[in-house]
Amino acid sequence: MKLLVNGETKDFNFGNLTISDLLKIENIKNPEVVTVQVNGKFFSKEQYPSTILKDGDEVEFLYFIGGGK
Repeated sequence: MKLLVNGETKDFNFGNLTISDLLKIENIKNPEVVTVQVNGKFFSKEQYPSTILKDGDEVEFLYFIGGGK
């Protein structure tokens, strides 16, 4: 299966790859603060284990950091 992960095409030899699986495979640091978007749709952390990715999906790992004055 091919996925576009943060703008980079990657091949995965897994069936039924979930968002949770991908976070582990990609060795995402601090997954508890990552927001995941698949094909432009945001998913809640509760959905990560049950959301199965499909060939051609575009996945973005986003970090929202507060701050300012």
